[in-house]
Amino acid sequence: MPPGPYPYPIIGNILELGHKPYESLFHLSKKHGPIMTLKFGSLTSIVISSPEIAKEALTKHDLAFSNRQVLDITRALDHHRVSMVWSPVCDHWRTLRKLCSTHIFSPQKLESTSKLRHKKVQELVNFVGTWCSKGSSDEEEAIDIGKVVFITIMNSLSNTLFSMDFAHYYGGASDDEIQHDFKEIIEGILDDAGQINLVDLFPVLGFLDPQGLRGRCEDSFKRLLELFDDIFDERVRMKASSEKGFERTTCCDVLDSFLDLLKENNSQDLNRHCLLHLFLDLFIAGLETTTSTVEWAMAELMHNPNEMKKAKEELLQILGRDENPKESDISKLHYLEAIIKETLRLHSPIPILFHKSKFDVEINGFKVPKDAEVLVNLWAIGRDSSIWSDPNSFVPERFQECKMDTNNKGNNNFEFIPFGSGRRMCPAISLVHRIVPLILATLLHCFDWKIVDDKKPQELDMSEEYGLTVRRAQPLLLVPIIQTD
Repeated sequence: MPPGPYPYPIIGNILELGHKPYESLFHLSKKHGPIMTLKFGSLTSIVISSPEIAKEALTKHDLAFSNRQVLDITRALDHHRVSMVWSPVCDHWRTLRKLCSTHIFSPQKLESTSKLRHKKVQELVNFVGTWCSKGSSDEEEAIDIGKVVFITIMNSLSNTLFSMDFAHYYGGASDDEIQHDFKEIIEGILDDAGQINLVDLFPVLGFLDPQGLRGRCEDSFKRLLELFDDIFDERVRMKASSEKGFERTTCCDVLDSFLDLLKENNSQDLNRHCLLHLFLDLFIAGLETTTSTVEWAMAELMHNPNEMKKAKEELLQILGRDENPKESDISKLHYLEAIIKETLRLHSPIPILFHKSKFDVEINGFKVPKDAEVLVNLWAIGRDSSIWSDPNSFVPERFQECKMDTNNKGNNNFEFIPFGSGRRMCPAISLVHRIVPLILATLLHCFDWKIVDDKKPQELDMSEEYGLTVRRAQPLLLVPIIQTD
């Protein structure tokens, strides 16, 4: 087996991990090598920290590592059994992936929902515009960039799926409580998933749930599933009334197409229960990671004013002053594309890819035993000085000099795989390539920005915290300014 630090009795190498496991594993790899063995309680973990070995694992041995190491909190409400994210590769999993690829993320579907995303981004512009007016007073008010971007992306997704908004920028007592708390619920789930859970290390403790993580996750899952269930019931009622001629429904969204599929084929792999949990996956996996990418990109640009200037100059050159960005403009914005890639390199939304070995495998001359947890440390690969010059600095130009594709299908560029690779590659890449640059370009092109309290760029807090995803430790509070020239 690969080398690694000496494990203590019972607890193994738990003490080697700090509050940022991806960073601790990176430093350990400097001592023990790009593939190493660690013991966490009764769990054997193989950690990969180099693109060459990651490529071997995720291409040559893609089938062997196609399953995920299931976290105990995902066992809440038996979510792991029906989840597209956590279930093993099987007919059920393939059915869910096919549903997503054909009914949500296909080029045709994304093109048909383009106007919807533009509408939601325009609502963001309108909201920020009113904030500029408020900021004209003596006491300027800042916007929480992460919060407003989250609302924009959430409403884009909820309208794609259900033809309805889940949140409003101004909030209000009329908002449904669960929709009002949506961001906090999802962040709570991801925070709990990122904690070291004793049950994951010692499965024998599963019946106790000593830290209460599964219990909390179960409560959060119930709240979200109840929301989706109510929407499901209302749509079924609407369709039934429409069929009887009492009223007509004009919805042509994902839920509508899923209901038609259920009517044709209600099987074990495709039923209402599975679809509700699929909606759960889409919101949990998609919202926080996408929001975090936009927020980190804005933070890096505020922290690096020269790069901000270059980005705004490119937008002005391509779009002119009066035209707002559109998805059709994205392919022309090469420097913006480089900014997003550099953001993903430095702040990979999911810093560690979780896999599990289905049988004994040999990698790089070492044995990976059956049922071992296999971790690919994307954060470490992104900070490796043997791969990247000046790896801790924000340098978008590096991606203009070397073209690396985030649509990596498992053949090249394993120095940069922010969305994973192989069978478990993120199915929503095509949507991310549209919504992230559209929101970022709009915020940059329509407004100027300054840091709250007149802080200088170098004073901006760039610290991060881990909760399965890597988010900013402090909200990004910026003051929008109406452009005058």
